[in-house]
Amino acid sequence: QVQVVESGGGLVQAGGSLRLSCAASGSIFRIDDMGWYRQAPGKQRELVARVSSGGSTSYAESVKGRFTISRDNAKNTVYLQMNSLKPEDTAVYYCGVLTFGIMEWGQGTQVTVSS
Repeated sequence: QVQVVESGGGLVQAGGSLRLSCAASGSIFRIDDMGWYRQAPGKQRELVARVSSGGSTSYAESVKGRFTISRDNAKNTVYLQMNSLKPEDTAVYYCGVLTFGIMEWGQGTQVTVSS
């Protein structure tokens, strides 16, 4: 069984920064993609950024140039550095870890950006 735990959310003013962390633990034999997703009230969960096991990254258009995803394979950890935050970035952010075709999710961490 795989456990996924996020941390680092909080309340920040527009223009500020936050760094999210996500650690995967448990019965891990291989991790493929690791990514960050978010879900705002009344909206569907959407991909924010993801990184492959080889380090290739992809981002949602709305966060390009502001967010940076990185990964530490030795620690089974993924990070999301969020700069120039906007009120529309407010959401619950979830970490998703893809292993053997199964996506394991964390419990989510709230990010609130005030205007």
